[in-house]
Amino acid sequence: MAFELLGMGTAAPEHFIEQHDAAALAETLMGAPEDRRPLATLFRRAMVKQRHSVLLDGSSNGQPALQDFYYAAESAADGGPSTAVRMQRYEAEASKLALAAAERAINAAHVDVDVLTHLVTVSCSGFRAPGVDIDLITSLGLSRDIARTHVGFMGCHGAMNGLRVARALAESDPNAFVLLCAVELCSLHCHYGQDTDQIVANALFADGAAAVVGRSSASEGDDNWRLVASGSSVIPQTEELMHWQIRDNGFEMALSPKVPEVIRAELRPWMEKWLMKHSLRIEDVASWAVHPGGPKILSACGEVLGLSENQLQASWDVLSEFGNMSSPTVLYILDKLRKERAKLPCVALGFGPGLAIEASLWV
Repeated sequence: MAFELLGMGTAAPEHFIEQHDAAALAETLMGAPEDRRPLATLFRRAMVKQRHSVLLDGSSNGQPALQDFYYAAESAADGGPSTAVRMQRYEAEASKLALAAAERAINAAHVDVDVLTHLVTVSCSGFRAPGVDIDLITSLGLSRDIARTHVGFMGCHGAMNGLRVARALAESDPNAFVLLCAVELCSLHCHYGQDTDQIVANALFADGAAAVVGRSSASEGDDNWRLVASGSSVIPQTEELMHWQIRDNGFEMALSPKVPEVIRAELRPWMEKWLMKHSLRIEDVASWAVHPGGPKILSACGEVLGLSENQLQASWDVLSEFGNMSSPTVLYILDKLRKERAKLPCVALGFGPGLAIEASLWV
């Protein structure tokens, strides 16, 4: 049995900020170092053209993007808005973005909301209860008896954890129709100060949502993609290389420059072993949806797996146009590959705090 993908939908906030504009804003708000070139260079090296945010009141368009959420630091100790203030904005915005993606996925699947039996939500950038799942039930008119599961605080690979849950639910019930929705508002966690790890995070992360509708399927022969396997591995002694912690002024992401080095050492042996279980070699995989945690991570994956420029193009394109939206990002890439009629099998791949590897196999 497999999880058959019937429809996908994505949604980004209305307004965007171009990367050069974001670097200038960071200088204005957080106090630039005496030599401003390192900050501008870090933003440029992120390989992001533009990013969307619910905090913007206007887009970059020959003029700076408009926002009034973040204020200029009053001192070196100023950490910006409190976590409470940031979570109030999450409460106001997350469900609207999730709803837009979910509606598009349902429409693309050509199903009525009445047939949906399970709802899986994914998010790591905010919390509240009742949460996005309840809002989706109300706004979409889903059954009040729909079975709900939330995948929280799993980081950038969270959507693949959600897909694992969706597949298990579908395979346990041949009549199941599952709606999965991942939503992240990473721009709520922009950090003040000159810590390099935080500047890198500020240069990469953005807001977005993506949704999937699927069901259990044993058949083949149509154009629908099918999730047939998931894989996971936590690399030992890497806990400090990537972590995501709640602090007084938002959630702090640490992304060590050692992560690409670890990926080069650990990814290929694990991938070969995992694919072998499914009678495949790396060379047999026709397309790849690699989560762009950052340009160096994406490049490291390409190098160690021997991927061509074309096989990573969808990941580079999404990074450039949307930035790293955390969990929805890999769904954006899968959606792009499907629309381009990429060849199968396809492997989706991501990394998260742990340091953990998550993968899914589509045929």
